[in-house]
Amino acid sequence: MILRILRVLLCSLALVGASQVFAQDYPSKVITIIVPFAAGGPTDTIARLTAQSMSATLKTQLIVENVGGAGGTIGAARVAQAKPDGYTVFVHHIGHSTAPALYRKLAYDPIGDFEPIGLINDGAMAVVARKDFPAKNLKEFVDYIKANKGKINLANAGVGSASHLCGMLFQSALNTEFTTVPYKGTGPAMNDLLGGQVDFMCDQTTNNASQIKAGKINAYAVTTAKRLAALPDVPTMSEAGMPNFTVSVWHAMYAPKGTPKPIIDKLSKALQEALKDATLKQRFADLGSEPVSQDRATPEALRAHLKTEIDKWGPIIKKAGVFAD
Repeated sequence: MILRILRVLLCSLALVGASQVFAQDYPSKVITIIVPFAAGGPTDTIARLTAQSMSATLKTQLIVENVGGAGGTIGAARVAQAKPDGYTVFVHHIGHSTAPALYRKLAYDPIGDFEPIGLINDGAMAVVARKDFPAKNLKEFVDYIKANKGKINLANAGVGSASHLCGMLFQSALNTEFTTVPYKGTGPAMNDLLGGQVDFMCDQTTNNASQIKAGKINAYAVTTAKRLAALPDVPTMSEAGMPNFTVSVWHAMYAPKGTPKPIIDKLSKALQEALKDATLKQRFADLGSEPVSQDRATPEALRAHLKTEIDKWGPIIKKAGVFAD
């Protein structure tokens, strides 16, 4: 019995030692960041900017691979099944916390199948419409929607996307109905908004700030508590007449469950360094977003935040009766 206990202890110590040695050599090759949405969208942009800054600290290249589909769940499932060696990580937005309520058959556990690395940013959303929409401000916009119940087309980037969630909350707040038009990504949805095929979106400023600045679409309000430096002329929802409507879109980084803690710590520290980078901060600001504070770019903070968000969104989604197969 004593010999068996000693063997178990020796094996455990050997595994810990091997993990530490492995972590000391990490990283020794390219790290892949899985983004569960199409290239060019908000999550893709945030991931690429973050990867560029993290590469300098880790002294290796971080490349982005887009694995879109099913509201981000296809990419998430791939990461959940990936080898936990630190060479596959995952950047997702708020949709990682809403998936359990949206999908009846989820192929992974958003908490149990991943190791949190840290939060990346907090982003705003904006209610925007096609350029020729007959409303000059949010009040006129709301009045027009209510007067044309069921006739207004609301575009989103697909079930579970941030634009879907924001649109759902907006519809609930107005107690009216829209004709929802889901797309396979933010890019195609924005293209149709620019072309006038759909009426409006509630989408991340990461995606629409440049279009707003160029005057290609109408912007009625941002969903933050204060105006954005990147869009100083766009009022907040509160200023525009909807004081209880705020939505923040966050992104975060994860690794597959079982990735050694020393590697998670290295990745988290590299993320924290990246978020201090002046160039990254400016690029985020240009998009109406900002990096999280250093204490939030940690595994512990992300773990707690994810659980809070799952608990928050679950009842909202179930009450709305929105589900995906």
